Amino acid sequence: MSNVLFVSGASSDTGTALIKRIADDYDNVLCHYRSRPEKIDELQTKFGEKIIRLEADLSDESQTIQLSNVVSGYGVTHFVHLPAVAIRPERFAKQPWGKFMDEMNVSVRSAVILSGKLLPAMAKAKFGRVVFMLTSYTVAEPPPKFMVPYTTSKYALLGLMKSLAAEYAGKGVAINGVSPGMMDTFFLEGTSHLIVEKNAEESPIKRNLVPEDVIGAFEFLLSKQAACITGQNLAVTAGA
Repeated sequence: MSNVLFVSGASSDTGTALIKRIADDYDNVLCHYRSRPEKIDELQTKFGEKIIRLEADLSDESQTIQLSNVVSGYGVTHFVHLPAVAIRPERFAKQPWGKFMDEMNVSVRSAVILSGKLLPAMAKAKFGRVVFMLTSYTVAEPPPKFMVPYTTSKYALLGLMKSLAAEYAGKGVAINGVSPGMMDTFFLEGTSHLIVEKNAEESPIKRNLVPEDVIGAFEFLLSKQAACITGQNLAVTAGA
């Protein structure tokens, strides 16, 4: 059986770091992106024809459905779901419902549509690995202030992950989540540098995480060794 990895949000810093680490283990790597096409160019330069680029705007339902139809034809065995709207902290009273919908569409609706195409095929093949990018905010008590739409969407994604894991348990399909602490990535472009610096100062390691700190968790959960681990939310927080 061919190993085919599909990464939604592949042009993110975490996505490109993960693919660089594990692409050699796969026959093909399907790389979804909406922006930053130069990141996919870089992957194609490094890995050649095994990188298959797929452009789609996940805020658009029709484009998401079209993407799901395309990827379902590749025999995907491993699926990593990374998309989210860039964080822009703001008080709840100033967050319109549209902001919640943006977060839910990009992160959760896309996961529902893509999983709906991929999981039945994985179950039929009796093998599959799925990992959702969550956030340490789903394990922090209490979660941080001023992040209500983002945190809400991630809790919804957590619920989806756990529900799918329960439904597909015993069918060879392991479905898990990784919940990292704050990472220094392009994703934080809308976050005040004061918030980023404060988080680093309060971390036990006195810095924010970087993708290389986190991708090992994805690599393990995608591996054969993780066959009996499903429905788990693995926090990567350096002890915070």
